[in-house]
Amino acid sequence: MSVSGGNTVRGWMNAMLLSAIDAAMHRIYGTRKRELFADLPATVVELGPGVGANLSYYKPGMKLVAFEPGSAVHGQLTRRAARCGIDLELRGIAAEALDCETASVDVVISTLVLCSVRDPSHVLRQVRRVLRPEGRFLFIEHVAAPAGSALRAVQNLVHGPWHWCFEGCNTNRDTAATLERAGFASLEIERFRVGSPLVPVAPHIAGVAVR
Repeated sequence: MSVSGGNTVRGWMNAMLLSAIDAAMHRIYGTRKRELFADLPATVVELGPGVGANLSYYKPGMKLVAFEPGSAVHGQLTRRAARCGIDLELRGIAAEALDCETASVDVVISTLVLCSVRDPSHVLRQVRRVLRPEGRFLFIEHVAAPAGSALRAVQNLVHGPWHWCFEGCNTNRDTAATLERAGFASLEIERFRVGSPLVPVAPHIAGVAVR
């Protein structure tokens, strides 16, 4: 999960929050991450790794090219990569500005990031561009509840303050539909729920999109 690119108070507060909830995040997402990241190549690209919540699921010795604009987390991310034995190449730019060469990447990873990028369709076009043929985009994201549901009403109600507090995070973004329109050769999506039925970010998806 990424934080904003500025050295703002919110940026530092969100960096502290990510550190505080790290253990809970492992309990919630650990099983799916172990399955999703079981067969990674020697080098991967990750969008918005934040404080490095995924690093313990990567194999020691692998290289991670990390696109993380949030300077507030750079120190924690760098230290955690060193502890996990990950060769970190940190690029302090946003997912919208991927500067990898076209068709040069085997795997791109995004966990809880597409909710907060300005233009998820553009980000996915960039992901498709940098992936090699049959390259994989691995993702876990919270998403909008079904239209007309009570939870969708809650998501719409809290969206404004949530968006401000969590630096652009959208509670009601239909990321699954965006992925379906992105033009991948194949797409596998698993839907699951985290926490109480009325938690704004309870609905989730996880899966693999293949270039």
